[in-house]
Amino acid sequence: MTGNRTDFAVVGGGVLGCMITREILARDPDASVVVLEQDAVGSGATRRSAGLHFPRGSTERVRGMAAYSQDHWAALKAARPDLPIHPLAMTVIADAAHEARLYETYLPEAKLRPVIEVAGGTALVPDGKAAWEGDGCQYADVHALTQVLARDLRRTAEFREGVRVTGVTPGADAVELALGTGDSLTAGHVVLAPGPWLAAPAWKDLVAPLGARVKKIVALHIEVPPAPGDRAVVFQDEDAFLLPYHERGHWLFSYTCQEWDVAPDTLTTSVSAADRREALATLTRYAPRLADRCVSGRIFCDAYGPAMEPVVSAVTDDARVVFAGAANGSGYRLAPAIAAETAGLLPLSSQRKDTA
Repeated sequence: MTGNRTDFAVVGGGVLGCMITREILARDPDASVVVLEQDAVGSGATRRSAGLHFPRGSTERVRGMAAYSQDHWAALKAARPDLPIHPLAMTVIADAAHEARLYETYLPEAKLRPVIEVAGGTALVPDGKAAWEGDGCQYADVHALTQVLARDLRRTAEFREGVRVTGVTPGADAVELALGTGDSLTAGHVVLAPGPWLAAPAWKDLVAPLGARVKKIVALHIEVPPAPGDRAVVFQDEDAFLLPYHERGHWLFSYTCQEWDVAPDTLTTSVSAADRREALATLTRYAPRLADRCVSGRIFCDAYGPAMEPVVSAVTDDARVVFAGAANGSGYRLAPAIAAETAGLLPLSSQRKDTA
């Protein structure tokens, strides 16, 4: 068995793990960071993410995180126009009686404004509902974006793909990580960003007190090419949305599935008849002309926090091990803010203790 040391180990090579690594190195360029990913970078929930960002939050904290992340992604896109992040117009459909609540949920930057119908006729506005157009929406190819982030990070961080962490043993001055390769890694601090793999034996007992759970995520593909001006349509009361996937040439419909406590390694990734029936129950009400073209999709799962807010928390008394995630299906949308909160729990720059 070989062994080596690093200042920080980030467990999980999805968009969140990469953004956390990026934040650590932005604050402490001299830090050594190792990213450990059990598969290839961006292979888990990141690969199946719809990648839609809209400027809203169900709580004050999430609204603050959404605002921070929106500004961060916009700045990153301005500096790197090649990044696969695409601005998108947005229409929100909600109960007409809930207008005041809608303005509390969406950020002022959304500039919500009432409209009579959805531009382009993509969706209907049923009786009792109303529509608002808004700004600040965008979507990303999250898998491709993560590959770019990882490629840039490889200049200053070490990536180990296809390496499973089999043990996490906190000590007085460091954390010992056992790896599936037979190697070990000694880290001054560890960030667990495992996505839906909350129950992995190496950290299950550390993470369990946080109360996070894993839920199935379903998004159906609608084989209709979106027109250039088509916009995202958010069905606020149903927590569902239609996304014109311009880069892929089809629409995506995401709805809220209530299948909880699933395991990512055993969950089937094929669309079932029940999945399609649940999706059509909402889709036929708002977009009946698209319903019969809703014939395929993507299935996976994600971790959810107990208060429907992301979880960023130390899981050892000395904060040598930190958990970051359980973003309630908003891992991409809130990744910059989650990364900033995570870095705030770590001893960076001049405060970092020497673990050598």
